[in-house]
Amino acid sequence: MSTITKQKGAASKEAPKAPPSKGVHTVGVKPDEAGMRLDRFLEARYPGLSFSHIQRIIRKGELRVNGKRAEPKQRLEAGQQVRIPPLRLDEPKPRTPGNEADAKTRDFLKSITLHEDPDVLVINKPMGLAVQGGSGTTRHLDGMLDVLRDAQGQRPRLVHRLDKDTSGCLLVAKTRFAASALAKTFRSRSARKIYWALVVGVPKPRQGRISTFLAKEEREDDSFMRIARHGEEGASHAITYYAVVDTAARELAWLSLKPVTGRTHQLRAHTAHIDHPIVGDPKYFSKENWQLPGGMQNRLHLLARRIVVPHPRGGTIDVTAPLPPHMLQSWNLLGLDANRFDPIVDAPEQ
Repeated sequence: MSTITKQKGAASKEAPKAPPSKGVHTVGVKPDEAGMRLDRFLEARYPGLSFSHIQRIIRKGELRVNGKRAEPKQRLEAGQQVRIPPLRLDEPKPRTPGNEADAKTRDFLKSITLHEDPDVLVINKPMGLAVQGGSGTTRHLDGMLDVLRDAQGQRPRLVHRLDKDTSGCLLVAKTRFAASALAKTFRSRSARKIYWALVVGVPKPRQGRISTFLAKEEREDDSFMRIARHGEEGASHAITYYAVVDTAARELAWLSLKPVTGRTHQLRAHTAHIDHPIVGDPKYFSKENWQLPGGMQNRLHLLARRIVVPHPRGGTIDVTAPLPPHMLQSWNLLGLDANRFDPIVDAPEQ
């Protein structure tokens, strides 16, 4: 379900995309790119540049900002000079109207679209579908967006991300103008996101605020977010409000979650931190000898339920995603009513 107020203003012209790069060159950050993360700046400037390639050139120190080594999440300022190393760009493949694979991808994307207008797309991301490519990941949403390129070759751009096993609302910018505006919206925390989760046990109090520092920790071929100390290197402050919507035999609780910050795995790490991990979480579930109730699927029970953001051209986008099949099965099994009042809407924004 989606609602949007009337949009205002004329369409903004798209900036020409950067040409394929074969050698070292320098580009300046434009005023409308100020505040963009470095990795997303590269995605916008070089549509054929893969996410893994972006991470690699930044990690190896080949990309510099005003002569200094940069980080992927570094925010850019207008007028800064970005030194770009030789890039391996994938040229957009010629697409014919009769291309069967592309037609199937377009049909799939249409089937999971919750809202669309000339600037913005909101997708109901299925559980198990990766948002971006990575090691061993060949099928991902970012790659699918190639089939939605416009006549000028511009493709929709991701403005935030969801974990592979999290379902629900994913916002995508269809234009460079929208990508820049929405990036600023997320950075200023003007986007309101509400998640639903099924957790083990019932938190006390039934409404509360979780505030910790989180830091990434590598373990063999995997990584996870751990609770860290204030001032610890690499630690970021994370705040989540939660509210118990309903319970099932005092053994399980349906939580509504409102993250103020947007850290990696924040909700999964925070619920585990208060000793109420999310059902089906393979990474943060920590209950010994806990048995999954019969009839429930051992999959992550976390849904990006609702997103409310200012539209780049005025008005507000307000979109709600339905329960995914495995969570709907659990709700029915436990007798939970998805139409029940959600108390998290009254939680503070900060």
